[in-house]
Amino acid sequence: MTESQKINNHQLDILAFGAHADDVEIGMAGTIAKYTKNGWRIGICDLTKAELSSNGTTLLRYEEAKNAASILGVSIRENLQFPDRGLFLQQEYIRKVSYVIRKYKPTYIFTPYEIDRHPDHGNCTSIVEQAVFSAGIKNYQVDEQLPAHKVSNVFYYFINGFHKSTFMIDISETIIEKIHSLEAYKSQFTKTTYSVDTPLVNGYVELVKNRERLFGSEVGVEFAEGFISKKPILLGEGLLGEKR
Repeated sequence: MTESQKINNHQLDILAFGAHADDVEIGMAGTIAKYTKNGWRIGICDLTKAELSSNGTTLLRYEEAKNAASILGVSIRENLQFPDRGLFLQQEYIRKVSYVIRKYKPTYIFTPYEIDRHPDHGNCTSIVEQAVFSAGIKNYQVDEQLPAHKVSNVFYYFINGFHKSTFMIDISETIIEKIHSLEAYKSQFTKTTYSVDTPLVNGYVELVKNRERLFGSEVGVEFAEGFISKKPILLGEGLLGEKR
């Protein structure tokens, strides 16, 4: 098998980016579980090792991320090991994220909504947006074996806060997988005698569950996840509706 064929076999339906392992799960784990059950190939790319987190270690966080991905049926999970709290817009980071986009050729990309109390979440999205654009330029040099790739759309998920959504996805049947994926991050969301006291170890998972319940109540289902699209969506053209 040629290198080009190996790369083509990696093609994803969805590629979700997060600044830290657990960001994607907080925002859209229910959606990921919903679509992997429907045969979609979904990948997660974490930009940092979260080495500045108050609790846990990078090695433990890596294992927790691996377990969470398994719970959700994720095909591929990568970590680009950019510096935590160092996610600033620079060509090196844009190029590396562009490489990942070209490598996996996702149809859709998800990234954090930039209005968030943690600066890394918005900075992650600034890098991803620039990389999405660059990855689609034929003469933008990343790797000679990786041709330009244009994604169909970029969607934004919520980590902290409750925002007005462009659309929602019913996760009533996969809220359990979402909760289990978050519980996989015991170092982050479980209070122990050794934990630093942060909002994350004080009922945060339950707060996320309640948020998804509130989103669901707005559209007449038990649980939903909310998203934003910055460009118009043409209904009936397969917005996460068809089996790919």
